[in-house]
Amino acid sequence: MRQRPITAACRLLLVPLLAGLTACQRAAEPAWSGYAEGEQIYLAAPVAGRIAALAVRAGDAVQAQQTLFALEGSLERAAEAQASARLRSAEAQAADTDKGRRREEIAVNEAQLRQARSAAALAHAELARREQLVRQGFVARAQVDDAALLARQADARVNELLAALQTARLPAREDTRESARALADAAQSERAQADWRLRETTQQAPAAGRVVDVFFRPGEWVAAGQPVLALLPPANRKARFFVPQAAVGGLALQQPVRLSCDGCGEPIAARISYVAPQAEYTPPVIYSNEQRAKLVFMVEALPQDPADAERLHPGQPLDVRPERAAQRVVQ
Repeated sequence: MRQRPITAACRLLLVPLLAGLTACQRAAEPAWSGYAEGEQIYLAAPVAGRIAALAVRAGDAVQAQQTLFALEGSLERAAEAQASARLRSAEAQAADTDKGRRREEIAVNEAQLRQARSAAALAHAELARREQLVRQGFVARAQVDDAALLARQADARVNELLAALQTARLPAREDTRESARALADAAQSERAQADWRLRETTQQAPAAGRVVDVFFRPGEWVAAGQPVLALLPPANRKARFFVPQAAVGGLALQQPVRLSCDGCGEPIAARISYVAPQAEYTPPVIYSNEQRAKLVFMVEALPQDPADAERLHPGQPLDVRPERAAQRVVQ
């Protein structure tokens, strides 16, 4: 059949129709392409050991400070008991240097002092008696000298025992006391280290989130610092998208954007948290017929509501629009 030429009247009818279609296409301009990203937390114990208990499985939601796994800590418990015993010994020695001798030892010194004073009194009495006899001419002067020597020896013995008694009541020398206190401090530090190692055999969740993966099972040996499981908190879920270099100048940190994805329901409110300082070529994963910019800037945005962050799954494709663009499309 032969096609009929388009009349002027038809042209007049098509012009408004085409204009309306063009306006619709402008309103539905393509969004920036991106994907959801999750920064996982890899939880490990700083000590080595065999996994004794695993309290979670992959996919479980956990709360902050919830116990995740525990290592068999018999070695750490033995080390803690040893450190506690050393600490008690060092503290006892330090306390002992602050005291004098025992009461029983001091009692012995006091008894010796009383005996020496009695002997000194007897020696002085004998000296006085001999001095009287020498004045009467009954004894020689040499006997008086002997008695005086014995009296002086008795007095010296009294002074010796008196000084020993005073020394027995004194604490140890300051250098010895300082050394004992230093040993007690070192034992306290060893005890703190042992306590820390024992506590670290049990690991808790640093924040609420969802267990992404579990790498070891009960009974398996784990080296120190080797991750046992991966946790993804809501705060670590974000959107990563790519903006053409011609449009990146209009973006700013904390600028609101809307995230859309298949099966996510209502758009997710987010704010820009990072804009890459350097351009890059468009990643092949976001090539599309609608977006063919070669040089783009990587931009990240964080959901404003942690509950909305749970709707983002790492690797999920996203469409991102600025808040003003999203409002224009709704209108």
